[in-house]
Amino acid sequence: MSTISILSTKILLSHQKQALLNAGFSVTEANFIKTENSDFDLKGINENLIFTSQNAAQSVLLHPKWEELKTKNVFCVGLKTKALLEENGFNVVVYVDYASDLAEIITLIYASESYTFFSGNLRKETLPKALKTAKVNFNEIQVYETTLTPQKIKTAADGILFFSPSAVESFLKENKIKNEICFCIGNTTAEALENNKVKNVIIAQQPSVEEVIEDVIEEYK
Repeated sequence: MSTISILSTKILLSHQKQALLNAGFSVTEANFIKTENSDFDLKGINENLIFTSQNAAQSVLLHPKWEELKTKNVFCVGLKTKALLEENGFNVVVYVDYASDLAEIITLIYASESYTFFSGNLRKETLPKALKTAKVNFNEIQVYETTLTPQKIKTAADGILFFSPSAVESFLKENKIKNEICFCIGNTTAEALENNKVKNVIIAQQPSVEEVIEDVIEEYK
């Protein structure tokens, strides 16, 4: 039986890649997006902080005055974002898996409070739109920038791993998806594929890289 080949659209951590190699897959990796921290001021910060990505949290933690923010409550998306913020002494009041869930919780339960949303340049409209519609008081500070790094992949793959809608967009600039199974970290990433008429999509139950890898192992077992 020939080896199943997996393409990851971002460079995996060594233990993540090892899990695939141990399961007998061949693995090709390439970063289809690049993130860089932006210059920003911590001015006009409201009573609560919103983070919808680990990149935003990492960027804020590099700011010389970040410790001044620790008195604020945090609303965030993602278990790893929550863990990173808590390790650095932040109080995470609400954490969920998706920005759409966070929007719902804030607008239904915490709409009378004020927020500062730390975001990236390619963030989705989901959260800001919901907050505006519900007339929630918030401002937004862009703390990192994502750029697409499209490249042609010459190696054939049976399965492709996607971890963000921007990586999908970047990949499709230079490559086509035919019958490969696409493994996605979450719903918004899957939607980006489905909008491009991709049929074979498997979405991780929990939005984490590890969960995506488990899905791959499960699928080809």
